[in-house]
Amino acid sequence: MRGVVRLNRGAAAGLCLVLATACSGGSPGGPRSSIDIGVDLPLTGPEARAAQPALNGIQFFFARHPSVDGYTVVLTPTDDARGEAANPDLGLGDIQRFIADQRLLAVLGPFDASVARREIPAANAAGLALVSPATSSPCLTRDVYVPPALNPAGTAVTCKEAGLPTASALRPTHLNDYFRLTTTDDLQGPAAADYATKTLHLVRVGVLSDHEAYGQALADSFTARLQRLGGTVVGHLDLNPAASTDTTAWLKQMKAAGAQAIYFGGATSGKGCSIRSAMRDVFGAGEAAPFLGGDGIADDPACVTAAGSNSPGIFATVPIVDAATASGAASVISAFRAAYRNARDYGPYTVVAYDAAAVLYAALDRAIRAAGGQVPPRGNVVSQLTVTAGFAGATGPIGFDAAGDTTHRVVSIYEPAGSDPALPWRFVQAIDYSAALPY
Repeated sequence: MRGVVRLNRGAAAGLCLVLATACSGGSPGGPRSSIDIGVDLPLTGPEARAAQPALNGIQFFFARHPSVDGYTVVLTPTDDARGEAANPDLGLGDIQRFIADQRLLAVLGPFDASVARREIPAANAAGLALVSPATSSPCLTRDVYVPPALNPAGTAVTCKEAGLPTASALRPTHLNDYFRLTTTDDLQGPAAADYATKTLHLVRVGVLSDHEAYGQALADSFTARLQRLGGTVVGHLDLNPAASTDTTAWLKQMKAAGAQAIYFGGATSGKGCSIRSAMRDVFGAGEAAPFLGGDGIADDPACVTAAGSNSPGIFATVPIVDAATASGAASVISAFRAAYRNARDYGPYTVVAYDAAAVLYAALDRAIRAAGGQVPPRGNVVSQLTVTAGFAGATGPIGFDAAGDTTHRVVSIYEPAGSDPALPWRFVQAIDYSAALPY
C-alpha cells in the first residue's frame, strides 16, 4: 500500500515531506511518533538538473518505506543554492538548523565538496551523520589528495599542498560521521588510463591540465597509471587560466610525437572542450583521435557546444555507478518512472540517492532495535553507518571503509550522444576498483 503524502511549507526549512502508512513497519495502531531526516542539496540554480532528480530518488525511497520500526519518517529538504551556485554558507546554515532539531537524526547530503567542507565540522561536533550521494573530493575523507603511486614524481600530494583542508582538520571529534556513495576523484585518472589502454588500445597520449588542483591531480594520476600500464605521455601542457592560449602549436607537436589521443584534466570552463574542437584540424575528426577527461566535462552541454562538430570521440569519467547498467536497479528504475512521468525527474544520481536513503534507513532500523525500540541517540546512527558492509543496494553491494568512503569503487565512462548539446551523454563502460585499487 502506498503511504499518504502530506506536504507542509516551512519558512526556513523549505518543503517538509511527511510520509505515513498503515503498513511498511508500522505498529497495528499506526506509527508511535516520528523521526526527522534532513536533506541538503542545491535544488535550484545550475546544479538543480542533477540535484532535483536526486531528491526525487530520496523521496521515492521513503514513499515506499514511510516508517521505520513504527516511527513516521519526516523528510526536511533544504536548498543550499537558493537560485545560484551551491553556497557553503547556506549549507552551513541548513546544518545548524538541523542540529537544533533534536528529533532529527541524520542528513542526506550534501552534493558539493565545497559545501561539505563547511558542513562536516559542525555536524561532526554535534555527532550528526551526513550521507552524501555525490561528493568525490579525496580530502573530505583523507589527508592525502594524490597517493604516491598516482603521482609521476612518486611522492604523495597532501591535501594541504593542494590548498584544501585535510579530513582530520574537518573533524574536531577525531571520529568520522561523513559517508558517501560515490568514489573519489583520484580514481578518475586511472580509470581513463585503463579505458584508453585496455579498450581503445592507445599507448601514446598528450596530456594537458587547466592548472587547477582538481585538473592537475586528474592529469597526474592519468599519467602515472598510463605509464604503469606501459603507455607513454608524449607531452604535457598546463594551461594558464588567466591567459588566452593558442594550443594549436602544442597539438601539432603532439601529433608529430605520435600522440594517439589527448587527455585533459579540468572542467569545461578551463578551455578543454574548445581544444577538442581545435583537434579536428590537427588530428582529424571523430573517434580516431579520442579526447579523454573527467567529470568536469561529463554530461555538460557547454562541452558539446565548445567541441562543435568534433564532439564524437570525447570520453569522460564520472566517479559514480551508472544505475541503468546495474542489474539490481532495473525494478527500482521501472517503478520510479511509473511514479515520476517527466523525463527530467530522473537523473544520474536518482538511484544513487535512493540507495543513500536505503543505507541510512537500514542504519536507523539497527539503531532503533539496539535501543529497545526507542529513538536512538544520533551517535548510535553514526555507529551503525560505520559498520555498514555488503548492503544490497540497487546499484550494487554498499559498504563504507574506516574513512567513510564507499567500498563499491566504480567509475563510469560516458560520451556525448551526438553534436546536440541537449542530448544526455551515453554510458560506455564501467571501471570497477572494488576488489583492488589501481595503486
